[in-house]
Amino acid sequence: LSRLTDFKSQDLANTVWAFATASIKARELFDAVAVAVLPRLSEFKSQNLSNTAWAFATGGVKASELFDAIATSVLSRFSEFDSQGIGNTAWAFAGVECVSREQGVAFFDAVVARISTLDERTLSQLYQLWLWLRLEHGEFPSLDPQYEESLRQAYFAGTPQPSRFQHDVSADLSRMGWSHEFEYVTVEGLSLDMAQPKVKHGIEVDGPSHYLRETQSGDLSENGATRLKSRLLEGLGWRLTRV
Repeated sequence: LSRLTDFKSQDLANTVWAFATASIKARELFDAVAVAVLPRLSEFKSQNLSNTAWAFATGGVKASELFDAIATSVLSRFSEFDSQGIGNTAWAFAGVECVSREQGVAFFDAVVARISTLDERTLSQLYQLWLWLRLEHGEFPSLDPQYEESLRQAYFAGTPQPSRFQHDVSADLSRMGWSHEFEYVTVEGLSLDMAQPKVKHGIEVDGPSHYLRETQSGDLSENGATRLKSRLLEGLGWRLTRV
């Protein structure tokens, strides 16, 4: 922390990316990096910008001022971003809930012009941002049906891989009389490990990959992907129980 002023822009991006990738929660570090990055955003290459945004979202750090500045920078430099950069940035915007309606509209206007060049993973990430914006801003403009379907199909393409523990939990619940559907997928494409669709009650069996570990205390907290999925499901009226 005492040497952050010595770091180049890529060093700052790589540092938070490394902590997020390792599922380590270091709020003090991320807060300090957010302050260090703000006056230097013009130095960041597009990949560094998208990696920084992704790291903060994965780490569950909501730095509103930083993300507002990143959104402004991304929109003004959109042509510099490749497919992966667009996808990671879009997912990060949804993950930290820091994108205004106006920024969301401008972002998707820019995306539509390049949608034929984007890979399936990026389209899947864009779908999550689009869904969050629709839930957060009820009047968010609809996409052209063909584009909306492209995003939806990319997100639906992910194949659930239930764990042995998930199967065991499902079997135990069935023996207890809790009837449910296994690996249920909502009409929006969100999967639930077990669900009672009629009453919108879902159970998620979360392994270690769903959590961050605090550097000092060792306490666990949900990572950005898990929190985003929870917000989307809750926004659609689901009640969740985590095991």
